[in-house]
Amino acid sequence: MLENKTAIITGVTSGIGKSTAILFSKYGAKVIGVGRNLQKLEETFKDIKNGWFFKCDLSNRDDIDNFVNEIKKRNEKIDILVNNAGMRKDNLILRTKDEDFDALYNVNLKSVFILTREIVRLMIKQRKGVVINISSVAGLVGNPGQTNYSATKAGVIAFTKSLAKELGSRNIRCIAIAPGFVETKMTDDLSDEVKKWYLENISLKRFGKPEEIAEVIAFLASDKASYVTGTCVIVDGGLSGL
Repeated sequence: MLENKTAIITGVTSGIGKSTAILFSKYGAKVIGVGRNLQKLEETFKDIKNGWFFKCDLSNRDDIDNFVNEIKKRNEKIDILVNNAGMRKDNLILRTKDEDFDALYNVNLKSVFILTREIVRLMIKQRKGVVINISSVAGLVGNPGQTNYSATKAGVIAFTKSLAKELGSRNIRCIAIAPGFVETKMTDDLSDEVKKWYLENISLKRFGKPEEIAEVIAFLASDKASYVTGTCVIVDGGLSGL
């Protein structure tokens, strides 16, 4: 499904990003993985047939620039960019520190803007490409204790829709994906009470798996979804009701 495609995927050391990288490789893509932990990057790429990885802290502009320069140095033709890396720092707004908001903004939204800007320069020259940004249902409906996280994820959706309008004439598709409750390390630290509430409010009465989100990403990145752009695809088992 993704033969002869080259994809950049951020946050490949765990969860949705890792599952997506492995699935893309299975479907024939060359995978360029980005993550902060070198050991975990090596573990992920044990299951990837074709590609390479780059250690990069997406909150650090110099790291992003170094990564983009490596792409250019290797003369890579980038067909797909999946901005998946993200973080949470949940707290009620009265307890949320400025630095906590800044940390989420830098990783969840600003890095998406910067990396996308640099990679679409390459896609425009090719007159073809797909940008997929991983948001969250929190960016659509909000969650108590997640004003910072929800704000950044809502920003990702708005950014994606605007980008699609800018780049459609260049044959570049831009799509946001809003997962619901997915079993990853990011959700492991939630209390049993919170998990119980989610389970009761999910129509399918179960949590999602990273592999299920990865399959949606792969389809949208493929030519089979060639008329899909400028939208947010919700993959939440019916949690949001949207």
